[in-house]
Amino acid sequence: MLVRGLRGLTHLGLNLTGLATGLYIALFAIAAQLGIGQQASWCLAGAALLAGAAWLGNLRRARAIAELATSRIASAAQGYVEVMGRASVDADNLIFTPLGGIQCIWYRYKLFSKDNAKREWRQIESGVSSATFDISDPTGVCTVDPEHAEVVSPQVRTTYPGNHKLVEELLFGGSTIYVLGDFSTIGGASTALSLRDDVGTLLNHWKQDRTSLHQRFDLDRNGTVDLHEWELARKLATKTVERQHREIRQRPGVHLLGAPRDGRLFLISALSPQALRNQFLRWSFFHLAMGIVATAGWFYLA
Repeated sequence: MLVRGLRGLTHLGLNLTGLATGLYIALFAIAAQLGIGQQASWCLAGAALLAGAAWLGNLRRARAIAELATSRIASAAQGYVEVMGRASVDADNLIFTPLGGIQCIWYRYKLFSKDNAKREWRQIESGVSSATFDISDPTGVCTVDPEHAEVVSPQVRTTYPGNHKLVEELLFGGSTIYVLGDFSTIGGASTALSLRDDVGTLLNHWKQDRTSLHQRFDLDRNGTVDLHEWELARKLATKTVERQHREIRQRPGVHLLGAPRDGRLFLISALSPQALRNQFLRWSFFHLAMGIVATAGWFYLA
């Protein structure tokens, strides 16, 4: 159960790193206070498991970034891709943080209250934005849905309003944004259309107005539309639908980036792919070192 829980926590990426560092310090300090014994061994074993999960999580992220080339928005394949683009600064693309009132495209905040008795900050409120925002490159525009995203290395602003501490993590309009996620296009050339179904729908629509149907296709004016005349109607319906399909596919599609349905990584960052990969690698080495120290200590006490 512990290993499964740690694997789940690695989905938090660099957010877990700060938590893990504090846990390492706490577990090592407790083990040192306990001295040689089974309880100290359990503390070091827990630190080793935590380090292993965090090491694998960061290494997995570094590899995922390295394995994909950055795609252009207009030519990106449907599916799992990475893109980079400039975040829009249009007014309808910007939002404001609820407490600090800072204009941005994405935020996450935590509000702390000062506990004078314990002389420490206690979190009393938190929140994260879910509004979509647009990024663009020289080839096109893409709408990013940040729901369930792992946002890495946003800008952090800390203020002290009254007897509180407000920590805000922010992504700003006009900045270059990296996204690794599921890419899809609605409309445009990728629109799924069925010629057979649409021709049938159009013919049924014509049948509903029998007067107009006979005026158009009863060529011999005998009061019925025979098989030959109906075949002419079918050919006209086919040509009409084909023309409509061409017009639909010539319209520009709407590109979307969001969380992959298969559970793969969904990353958003203001860092470049190389800088992001290097950061994950540095943290993976750090967690590996902590794991080696914890494991060595466990063997020493065992």
